[in-house]
Formats: sequence, structure tokens, C-alpha cells
Amino acid sequence: MVRDAKTPHPGETGSVFNEMGDPRRGIRPPYVQYAGWLSGWPEAALRQKQVEAELLFQRLGITFSVYGKESGTERLIPFDILPRILGAEEWSVISAGCIQRVRAVNAFLKDLYHEQEILRAGILPREAILSNSQFLPVMKGVPVPGDVYVHIAGIDIVRVREGEFYVLEDNLRTPSGVSYMLENRRMMMRLFPDLFTTHMIAPVDHYPQLLLNNLRSLAPRGDTDPVIVLLTPGVYNSAYFEHAFLAQQMGVELVEGQDLFVRDRTVYMRTTQGPRKVDVIYRRIDDAFLDPQVFRPDSVLGVYGLMSAYREGTVAIANAPGTGVADDKAIYTYMPDIIRFYLGEEPILSNVPTWRLSRPDDLAYVLEHLASVVVKEVQGSGGYGMLVGPSSTREEIAAYRSRILDNPSGFIAQPTLELSVCPTFSGGGVSPRHVDLRPFVLTGRSDVSLVPGGLTRVALKEGSLVVNSSQGGGTKDTWVLEE
Repeated sequence: MVRDAKTPHPGETGSVFNEMGDPRRGIRPPYVQYAGWLSGWPEAALRQKQVEAELLFQRLGITFSVYGKESGTERLIPFDILPRILGAEEWSVISAGCIQRVRAVNAFLKDLYHEQEILRAGILPREAILSNSQFLPVMKGVPVPGDVYVHIAGIDIVRVREGEFYVLEDNLRTPSGVSYMLENRRMMMRLFPDLFTTHMIAPVDHYPQLLLNNLRSLAPRGDTDPVIVLLTPGVYNSAYFEHAFLAQQMGVELVEGQDLFVRDRTVYMRTTQGPRKVDVIYRRIDDAFLDPQVFRPDSVLGVYGLMSAYREGTVAIANAPGTGVADDKAIYTYMPDIIRFYLGEEPILSNVPTWRLSRPDDLAYVLEHLASVVVKEVQGSGGYGMLVGPSSTREEIAAYRSRILDNPSGFIAQPTLELSVCPTFSGGGVSPRHVDLRPFVLTGRSDVSLVPGGLTRVALKEGSLVVNSSQGGGTKDTWVLEE
């Protein structure tokens, strides 16, 4: 079992950390003022506010799509009207840990696609990289603007006790959810404007401008007025609302592959005034679909010849192709070593202790304890393809065991952590529900930063630990209190 810190205790139900507080410890400092305000609200009034929020989200069209459903794939994102609150000191730890992690990831990716010193040093086994489908040989030796591969990262963080935060996973390819972070804040300011006069809450609404500035910094040859586009797979993608939202907020064109073409290793956008050169592409499509000339020849989502322009240095792509190798869940287990190797620092945020099922001892242990662990596909995302042992049936566990035995290296496993809970407004009133946090880290040529907060995802089903919206979870506004 891979460890870089003491193993968190799964915890009994009664020992779950409540971020607002409990009768024994009292209300925690970040929530004291809010708890007093909340106690004055009758349940009927809160229910009315919840209904109002749902109507507003419906009117604004704030939706996501669920794959694999024959009908009703377009859904409103579930939103909880009770915020998650973090103190300034808590946020400083989370922020510093996320920045450290992204700095290390960028150094790691540069090394993988150039000198591969970490492989020669034996920190990672070569087969973990060279046999990984997310490692792109076509990116070897390709210089990228500012040596930045990951421009936008979503780092999923969980909490198990006071002051104990763990990174659950890194989202480095096309991380989503930031539009919900921004819309949740707008919703709260509309529903409860008085709270923003009585609480010193750090703002998040500057995220689109911060993202735009970072994308501008990537422009080839230092163009001061680059043309930036957001490349989307189209309206049927699960995150299309976010694509359109961010393009509108940044004031850039939202394009599909058919809107772009490559001529003389330069990318152009089709416009009513004729072709217009494109300098930076914020892509929201996966590597395999970027360029049918290099990757999947049947792709109709990408741009033929895009990689030739990228290798020539006439266009920047955020995130860079090939970043997926660093958010593979097997590579995740090496992140503490990666941080030490490239930065010479100890990790600020620990990994969740993890079993690599490619190792015989780990495999044997996990197969014996499937009913009490969480198993994930190493290249899975969105909460799909997981086994949550404690909430699975014997039949589900047996079927998953067969999947593991067919390809052990395709899975990792982790203890079933008792994630912290926050007050949430459910059908039965205010009750605790499990949460995680996804801060969004932005990297330009010379700066790594993040807005104070992030997307808090909440498991709306009582007792559930799965917070993904595609699996029945919802979202909350995240407040970081300023000192």
C-alpha cells in the first residue's frame, strides 16, 4: 500500500467530522456568525428559497448532461442553498498545496516529454509511462509556451478531520465545474444579499479575467492582442453549458472543429469577413479527437493538421496535449515522490493512501477486502466505473472482482474515507451530507494562482459518499472568509 502520511481512519458514523461543528465541540469559528443567522430561518422559508433557486437555474439554463441515458439526459445541476465555509488559515493550506502540486506536475510533464530524468532515476517504472495510453509519443521534444503543460487544473480535495486535507485526484486534461462555482456565488448573492454585507467573503468573480490573462500570456511570439478561441465538441457534450458560459465571460469565440482549419501550419478561424489567424486554443475536447491526421482518423470534432501547427509553434493549446498521463490514477500514487523529485519539498497536501493493484500484495489484499474499499479505474472519471464496497451488493462486488482479475493494472483502490459533512438543506430540513472540494488552479507563463474557493460537491443522498453530479450529487457555494 502506498503511503505518504499516516493512514486516515475510516471512522465510525458518529465520528464523521462536521465542518460546522457539533454539540460536543460547539460551532467552529468559520461558521459562528452564519450559524446564528441560520437559526433564525424557519424551515418553510428555507424551502421557499430552495424552490426559488431551482427556478432561477432553470430559467438560466444551467444544466449538465448525463451519458448513457436513453432520455432525459439534460438536467439541472442540483444546488444546495447552504454554503460551505472555510477560514482564511484553512484556505492558505489548501491554496499552497494546490499550487505546489501543479508546479510539480508541470515539471513532471516537461521531463516526461524531454529528458525523462525521473525514469532514469527509477522514481517511476518506465512501463507506467511508456505503456500508458495517455502518454503521447508525438509530444516528445515539442516545446510548449513557458514550459506550461497544465494551464487549468481541478484538484479534488477531501477532509477527514480538523486540519486534515487529502488530495483525492488530479483533473488535468479538461477539468470542468468552474461555471457552477461562479453561478453558485451569483445565486447566493441574489438569494441572500444580506449575508454578503455581514461576512467578509473573498470574491471569485474575477476567475474569467484571470483565465483570459493566462491564455493571452501563451500567445506565440508574444502577441499583445492574440486571438483566443474555446474549442468545444458541441451541444451534446455534458459540459457544453460551461463551454458557452466561459467563452461568453471571457469575450472569446466558441468554436467547433469545423470552424477551424490549418493552412501552412497555421490555424485559422472561418468568419464572415474571411479567415482569421488563431493564436491560442482553450480546448475542451480529449486528445484522441484533437487532430484526425495524428490521432483518431474518424474524429469529426477536431482540426486536421492542428498538431503540425502546434509543433511549429504558431498556436498554443491549453491544456497541452499529453497531460492526461499525469492525472492517471496510477500515476497519482507517485505524486508525493514527484513533488520531492522536482521541487525538493515535502508535499503540503497528502495523497489518500492507495493500493496499486498491479502489485501482487496489494491485489491480494484488495480482493480480500472489496466490501470495505473503493476501487477506481486508473483512467476513469466522473464517478463512472467505480466500486464503493460498503454500498455495493454481493453481486456487484463479484462482477467487479472479475473485472479486476481481467486487468489488475487498470485499477487502484483506496480506504473508504468518512468524508467531512456540511449542513445541507434536504427534503427533511437541514441535515449533514458528505462533501469534497475542487479548487481551480490557473498557470500562465509566469504565475500560478487560484481564486479563493472552488466547487464544493455534495452527496445529496443520505449516507452516500459519491458527490459527482452524474451520480446524484449536487453543488454548494464555497466561502473563504477573509481575515
